[in-house]
Amino acid sequence: MRYKFEDIAINSTAKKKPTEADKDTYLGLEHLDSGTLTVTRFGSEVAPIGEKLIMKKGDVLFGKRRAYQKKVAIAPFDGIFSAHGMVLRPKENVIDSGFFPLFISSDYFLDAAIKISVGSLSPTINWGALKVLEFDLPSLDEQKRLSEVLWAAIETRNAYKELLTLTEQLVKSQFVEMFGDLAVNDMGWDVKPFTKFAKIDATMTTEYEKYADHPHIGIDSIESVSGELKGYRSVKQDGVKSGKYIFTPAHIIYSKIRPNLNKVALPTFEGLCSADAYPILNNSDSCDKVFLAYVLRSELFLSYVLPFSYRTNFPKVNREQISGFSMPLPPLPLQTRFADFVRQADKSKFELQRTLDELEATYKALLRDKLG
Repeated sequence: MRYKFEDIAINSTAKKKPTEADKDTYLGLEHLDSGTLTVTRFGSEVAPIGEKLIMKKGDVLFGKRRAYQKKVAIAPFDGIFSAHGMVLRPKENVIDSGFFPLFISSDYFLDAAIKISVGSLSPTINWGALKVLEFDLPSLDEQKRLSEVLWAAIETRNAYKELLTLTEQLVKSQFVEMFGDLAVNDMGWDVKPFTKFAKIDATMTTEYEKYADHPHIGIDSIESVSGELKGYRSVKQDGVKSGKYIFTPAHIIYSKIRPNLNKVALPTFEGLCSADAYPILNNSDSCDKVFLAYVLRSELFLSYVLPFSYRTNFPKVNREQISGFSMPLPPLPLQTRFADFVRQADKSKFELQRTLDELEATYKALLRDKLG
C-alpha cells in the first residue's frame, strides 16, 4: 500500500539546551557514518552550543543536512542529537519497528528525500516537504519476514567489518614493533621538527570553472580514523563560492577543525578541499607519506594538538601550531618498509571490502525488490 511519510513516521521535535552533563551523550552528524546503522563514536569535549534534539534509545536518527551523504543510525542510548538531523519513530500500525530503520536507510527512501533538499552549499530537508512524500510499503507480515532476513545480512556484514578492524589493529602492532613507542622514543630516534619532514602546502584558488569537474572534499567527506573519502561531490555540484585549497595525490589532507575526530586522508586524485583542512606535503628525502599520515592519526600527534583546540569555543588548530610539532624520525628505509606493509594490509582490506560490497548489493537488491 501507499502512504504519506507522516503516516509512516513520527518526527520528534522535542529539544533542550545542553548542559555540561549532556556532552557525553551527544551525537552530531559527524558521529554518523554512511552505510551503517550502528553508532561507534559519540560525545563532545565541551557542552554543545545551541538547542539540540532529545533522542531516546532505539530512535532512528536521520541527517537532514547534506542528506546526499545518507547518514542514518539507531540511537544507542538516551541523549541529544544535532539539530541538523531528525529524530524519527515508527507508526507501528503501518510499519514494523524492526523494519523501520531499514526502510529509512534504504535508497528508496533516501533518494526520494534527497530530491527535496533545498539550498546549495548545505542542502537541507524540511519536514513540511518530507511529510507529504508518498511511499509504497509491503504488508506488516511481509515487513517482519523481510526484516529477519535483512538483519541476518547485517550481522554477516558486521562480521566482515570486524575482520577489517582486526587488519587495522595488525598495522598498529607492526608500527609499534618497528618503531617502538614514539611518545617516549624508546628506540632513540633523532627528534626532528615538522619543517624537516613536512610542510603545509596551502595553495588557495577561486578558479571554480577550472576545477568544476574535480572532487570537492569537505570535512564531512573524510571518515574519522580511517581517513577514507566518502560522499563527496564535484566543485560544480557543491556550488563552491569561497576559496579552497588545491590538493594532489602527493598530499595528505588534514582536518584542522575538531582535531579530536582524527580526520587524515590520503587522496589518490586531484581536487579542491575545504579551507577547514590543510594539504600537507611530506619531505620525500626524510619522510614517507604513508608513515607521516599514520603518525598524524596517532596518539602521539593527537596528544600534541588537542590542547591547542581546547582553548577555543570552536575546536581547531592553526598552521603555526601544527608546524610546531616535532617527533622521533626513524630512518627512511624503515619507514618505507612500514609503508609497504600498510599497502599489503590495504590489499587484504580491499578483498574484504569487495566481499562486503557484494553483501551490500544483495541486501539492497532484497530491499529494492520489495520497495521499488
